[in-house]
Amino acid sequence: MELELEGTDLRAVLNRLRRAQGQITGVIRMIEEGRDCEDVVTQLAAASRALDRAGFAIIASGLQRCVIDMESGRRDGEEPEAVRARLEKLFLSLA
Repeated sequence: MELELEGTDLRAVLNRLRRAQGQITGVIRMIEEGRDCEDVVTQLAAASRALDRAGFAIIASGLQRCVIDMESGRRDGEEPEAVRARLEKLFLSLA
């Protein structure tokens, strides 16, 4: 399945990823500066949440595309059970 994000969805995912990138850069700097452990962990948690949200947005887009494909009958010969198993694996990869 190809990643098909457009317009607002694409901007939202890219913004989340850029935010996470900035937070990770901040974490590296904080560690290099010997900052407080609690501050570092708080920043790491924020970066993790940003990455999770981007991943979930991508999966939601994939689910939407699959539903549209299933309804229109354009499946490239893939059985619905195989699609379900593949999507379940994607969800579990973020769990």
